[in-house]
Amino acid sequence: MSVSNELPEKCHACAKSVMSNIPGKCKFCRELEFHEEVLCHLNRCIQNPVNFRCHAYQPRLKLASPSVKKVTDLSCRPTGDLQGTSLQKLLRQDKIKYERALALQKLERDPDGVYMELKYHLAWNVIYRGPVFMPNDDFFDFFHNTFLECSELVGGLVSLLGLAPDHVHLYLESDEKNSVETVVQEIKRFSKSALLSTFVDLKDGFEAGNELWDNAYFSETIG
Repeated sequence: MSVSNELPEKCHACAKSVMSNIPGKCKFCRELEFHEEVLCHLNRCIQNPVNFRCHAYQPRLKLASPSVKKVTDLSCRPTGDLQGTSLQKLLRQDKIKYERALALQKLERDPDGVYMELKYHLAWNVIYRGPVFMPNDDFFDFFHNTFLECSELVGGLVSLLGLAPDHVHLYLESDEKNSVETVVQEIKRFSKSALLSTFVDLKDGFEAGNELWDNAYFSETIG
């Protein structure tokens, strides 16, 4: 995936603003200190800098004064320990254990005979970071169940970790038969189809040919 070294003007303006480095509307991002730069990088990966679009950019009115903040390189630089205590504590919750057992049961496998070695934290944006999932509570249960259903598609476990208006965080256990790229695209395809079937009115609000998710994604192994 190629990324242009030229930053869109909107990214420079955003970097000079007083916006937080951590997305304030995502509880999961706040808990793990998952920085906004990762989501920004994913959004830039899929676009031309000249016609760049980003719904997450919200300019704030303030007294005119020279900026003292230096605009740094805004490439993907995840900071903070994403394999730290918060995430590990979350993955030990009874809910995750129950969902894993349920996924194995649907796969008709003996839980004692299955050891899923590869574990991932995945994240990706709504296209152009559009705030589609608002109010957030209306969509959380739907996506929790939808992503859990994707477990059968990937031969493992898919669990929703966090849902923001413009992006999602997922936990994945893989059976190693498919690449992360293949798994991610299957999850995106299935979840988009399920969303359109349940929330028909949302389709008119999608952009770029009724696309829901953009093509870029963040992936890290966590176990």
